[in-house]
Amino acid sequence: MFGSKQNKLKDGTIVTLRPMVKEDEEGLFSFFQELPDELTLFIRHNVKDRTVIRDWAERLNYDRVLPLLALKDEKIIGDASLHRVSHGWKRHIGRVRVVVSPEYQKRGLATLMLNELVTLGHELGLEKLWAEIPLDSPGAIRACRNAGFVCKAVIEGMVKDLRDQNIDVLIMVCDIPTFFDRRWRESACQ
Repeated sequence: MFGSKQNKLKDGTIVTLRPMVKEDEEGLFSFFQELPDELTLFIRHNVKDRTVIRDWAERLNYDRVLPLLALKDEKIIGDASLHRVSHGWKRHIGRVRVVVSPEYQKRGLATLMLNELVTLGHELGLEKLWAEIPLDSPGAIRACRNAGFVCKAVIEGMVKDLRDQNIDVLIMVCDIPTFFDRRWRESACQ
């Protein structure tokens, strides 16, 4: 596990990635308040509700959910999470979720955060990461592909959008050993 890391986006902007701590409650609440509803719709909790964010901050359990924040000048600009179960038939799989401020989209931040989650998944002994993405979100799909995820299934009409219309969901999976094998091969050839 890591503390704080500085990284550079495609445009040269320096951002900090670090796990969420209890003191991030207010900053995370402000981050979600500033997001348009269509970006928060796919999150399983009502992140515009202060009590939800307070509960997350007070009940941090990195063994269950590892929340990763991206910051620029101490302001939260991205939130990602790696969800795990400790037993059962999915104990080797982590679910991931990433939300990036519109101002920082198309700059490589989502891919950067996903790459970090893949690395953390590897360190935690996970074998696969799972992401569910609205099929009409090409930017999110591209970020996942850039981080080693591949398309596995489309479930038609699975979820509802803000207009109460059914939309398709794309299931993407990253095979962590293959991801690291590919990275090793690429770096060895350079």
